[in-house]
Amino acid sequence: MIINSRIQIPEDELRFTFVRSSGPGGQNVNKLNTKAVLRWSVRGSRGLPEEVRSRLLERFAPRITGDGEVIVTSQRFRDQRQNERDCLEKLREMLLAVATPPKRRKKTRPTRASVQRRREEKRVRSRKKQERGRRTFED
Repeated sequence: MIINSRIQIPEDELRFTFVRSSGPGGQNVNKLNTKAVLRWSVRGSRGLPEEVRSRLLERFAPRITGDGEVIVTSQRFRDQRQNERDCLEKLREMLLAVATPPKRRKKTRPTRASVQRRREEKRVRSRKKQERGRRTFED
């Protein structure tokens, strides 16, 4: 499975199993194993650069078992092959999401005008609150 020029997953690393789907579907659901479950060992993969592996393990930690296997399931379709392709597409999207490193944040400073506006709003708010308790009724 080719993700991009740097990431290629050998087909022999991907293991599919098929189980019964849940939800509505009548007799088809009760008789056929159409839900696809894809298991892939992230830690043992040969086609994954180390920095991509670490980002994948960090970002998708809830989907990764203690053994370092990613589990992807699909039961959208009533056909095994379509669910299998759907699992592969989900895995491809996960890998593409972590393929490029995140951009570093550039430090910025607020503009002088925005600082002045904030301070003026604080002064107005402060004055309003100070005046609340100092009313005298001497008429």
